Amino acid sequence: MLVNQTIITDIKTIIAQSKDKAIRAVDHQRTLMYWHIGKRIFEEEQDGKERADYGTYLIKYLSEKLQPEFGSGFSIRQINLYRQLYRTFPIVHALRAQLSWTQYKLLLGVDSEEKREFYIAETIKNNWTSRQLERQVYSNLYERLLLSNDKDSVLAVAKNEKLPSDAKEIIKDPMFLEFLGLKREASYYEKDLENAIITHLQEFLLELGNGFSFVSRQKRIHLDGDEFFVDLVFYNRLLQCFVIIEIKTHKLTHQDIGQLQMYVNYYDRIEKLSHENPTIGILLCAHKNDTVVKFTLPEEQRQIIASQYKLYLPTEKQLLEEVKKELDSFEEKENFKNK
Repeated sequence: MLVNQTIITDIKTIIAQSKDKAIRAVDHQRTLMYWHIGKRIFEEEQDGKERADYGTYLIKYLSEKLQPEFGSGFSIRQINLYRQLYRTFPIVHALRAQLSWTQYKLLLGVDSEEKREFYIAETIKNNWTSRQLERQVYSNLYERLLLSNDKDSVLAVAKNEKLPSDAKEIIKDPMFLEFLGLKREASYYEKDLENAIITHLQEFLLELGNGFSFVSRQKRIHLDGDEFFVDLVFYNRLLQCFVIIEIKTHKLTHQDIGQLQMYVNYYDRIEKLSHENPTIGILLCAHKNDTVVKFTLPEEQRQIIASQYKLYLPTEKQLLEEVKKELDSFEEKENFKNK
């Protein structure tokens, strides 16, 4: 008797999904347990609030009593985290079942409510692992998106309250490619960088942002007997358009911008379907001059974006300085317009 072999695949899928749900459910209950412990500790501290050192004494005392029986989960450091969990999320219903305890520990280090909301929304929407969330926090994703957007827009897109209407709402500048494992002091050919991106495609898609899927590399274009090759082609389902990436390991020139504009025009006129939006072109470059980009392209154009790549993660201080410079520059332009 013949048996439809898809039943094996289907049952394996059911088993895997059920196991995953069970693990998530157990992990969420653990997070809730830690929250309730943190709440109880905080309440006890409030009762002893006249003694300034009571909180420190209480946590040390609890660790001494609980750790021998329940293990390292009740070290002084861990109990402090449970207290911090309650202080950071004082409403228990705010704890999302889609996030693990490991992810909540990462979020406790985020220093503002808006940033935490952003990372929670992005984690749920993209089903990030703990490692992926860690990288996005440490690469200061929120601040990088703020360089070309306002806080309300960044948070609204993350929460799916609005779809991105402009490529700059999801495409970052700079892009950090530390996962490629290339040494920042060395010189690389564009082909080296492209090969490294293809090898680490999953990580590169994560860095690109929401809604990207890979289409092709070295896409051949025939133009009346001449051949050209587009480095990388992606599609973005949120923007509903092709996204072309040209890699430049040298300082960006106006010729590079013109070349990418030609590729964008080709895709708009030949590849794009009638219901799709205009093609986006990204020049991923080692160095760029924003003024050259500005005067090479028409005013108010939104199809060509120059994004600088870096082969290492910045410190938070370095990135905050960049955000401040960008905001100061924006204010100067606005003040000049209003004069």
